[in-house]
Amino acid sequence: MCNLAQITKNNSIIKSSFFNRDTQLVAKDLLGKVLYVWDQDMWLSAIIIETEAYYREEKASHASLGFTEKRKALFMPPGTIYMYYARGGDSLNISTKGDGNAVLIKSAYPYQDTCSAPNLIARMQANNPQKNNSMPRPAHKLCKGQTLLCKSLNLKVPDWDTQQFDPNKFYIADKGYQPSEIIITPRLGIPEGRDQHLPYRFILKEYAQHSTKKPTKRETA
Repeated sequence: MCNLAQITKNNSIIKSSFFNRDTQLVAKDLLGKVLYVWDQDMWLSAIIIETEAYYREEKASHASLGFTEKRKALFMPPGTIYMYYARGGDSLNISTKGDGNAVLIKSAYPYQDTCSAPNLIARMQANNPQKNNSMPRPAHKLCKGQTLLCKSLNLKVPDWDTQQFDPNKFYIADKGYQPSEIIITPRLGIPEGRDQHLPYRFILKEYAQHSTKKPTKRETA
């Protein structure tokens, strides 16, 4: 297991300027990037495999309902963390270029390299136990969905909503991964009449089986 200095030296940490671009472009470019979260005494990490783009002018966006203190982060500079409660759990989003625009981090997959703690998976399983089941949650299901992702990485609304990324606590790194193919589909869970048809969901093809819901119809980017 590497120390903090070694980990940050080995990673190309994404800067706020990365998010100061069109939302769909950011959503696609986040695929393959790695989330790093300091949890008590170790770094937890997961590769981003699924994202969704949201624009203020379309009806599925929280920002389309207007500014409130709860939605404040959506109107802050690009790269601001926006967290809210979804389906009884925490949800991670990041503001992008233009007031009210953001990317939802929909799913990820545990990421391990030479600097990972040997008990990384065990810690994530402890953070995200299965309900009414004595068996640990399988590794491939730990970050399968926006709320499970946050629970496994111990990301909580009170800690991170409206905050900026911090290389000592929580950041996103570019590990040089280049997706061979991106699957594009409509977003999940959007009610009828709220722009549910827009193709703003992006998935790494290599990890499609681990996304929130495996796509049955796809268009490649």
